[in-house]
Amino acid sequence: MAQTKVLVTGGAGFIGSHLVDRLLAGGYSVTVIDNFSTGRALNLSHCQKDITLIEADITDFGKISPLFKGIDCVFHLAALADIVPSIVNPRAYYLTNVLGTMNVLEASRLAGVRKLVYTASSSCYGIPPEGFYPTLETAPINPQYPYALTKYLGEETALHWGQVYGLPAISLRLFNVYGPRSRTSGTYGAVFGVFLAQKLKGKPLTVVGDGNQVRDFVYVTDVAEAFFSAGFSDVQSGIFNVGTGNPQSVNKLVSLLGGAKVHIPKRPGEPDMTWANIQRIKSELGWEPRVSFEEGVAKILEHIDYWREAPVWTPEKIEEATKDWFRYLVRN
Repeated sequence: MAQTKVLVTGGAGFIGSHLVDRLLAGGYSVTVIDNFSTGRALNLSHCQKDITLIEADITDFGKISPLFKGIDCVFHLAALADIVPSIVNPRAYYLTNVLGTMNVLEASRLAGVRKLVYTASSSCYGIPPEGFYPTLETAPINPQYPYALTKYLGEETALHWGQVYGLPAISLRLFNVYGPRSRTSGTYGAVFGVFLAQKLKGKPLTVVGDGNQVRDFVYVTDVAEAFFSAGFSDVQSGIFNVGTGNPQSVNKLVSLLGGAKVHIPKRPGEPDMTWANIQRIKSELGWEPRVSFEEGVAKILEHIDYWREAPVWTPEKIEEATKDWFRYLVRN
């Protein structure tokens, strides 16, 4: 029996590299496409001899399309992330997250791929109205910034290719993913990367607002398992939340990491709570999270040196980096 062939876009990135590990452990033949804009070859150095790694950009249809020939399942994780850059440069986000996604879908369709799993974002929910916690997949869509919008448009495109062309497509709406190998780029972004770099340099942790806001933090290996379950289940389509259903406060994270903290202004467009209802993925895909928040934070501290070269954000640097956030997202 021929070995099942899979392709991972963005496979040198944070989540993608953990998914590659899971796929190799499952005995699959893995091809990775990455343009290394945020992904790192280091993330795959331990398994590079076991995969086919190709440097390419998903916006270049001519280059990526031949790579899909003979592929059975595609996991589409390549995307531009982060809020502030999407506000400053929305065109780049549309090109990658919408047009790039369409390129991946069309290449998959033309190659006869059996299934595609799309990486969506819980940011599509925006700030859910009262009564929508925990948040179901049927909750109102209300993106607050271009990153959230383009990821949602990518999801709609994936599902449309399923509807029109019969390409089986599953969309996973990820909540707050954390763990080893998360990005260390110069862009101000996710709380874990910010806090870990600050901790390494002995700087206070910059807590937004009062720190009582809660996030549905889900550990990256659990997320990789969700992708694996989606890719190789009998389910052919659908949207699934991926979280823990057990949100944790930023203040609890600070307590687990240890060290001093300083408070910075609350930002517009950010919810006080993210909380996934995960009943659908548990019942239909048989997936559930296994790593507790305390275990996950302990695991990430074991790998804290990964963030030693990451930029250290001070309140002043954060204020400068997020000025466009406040400029465009403050509501009168």
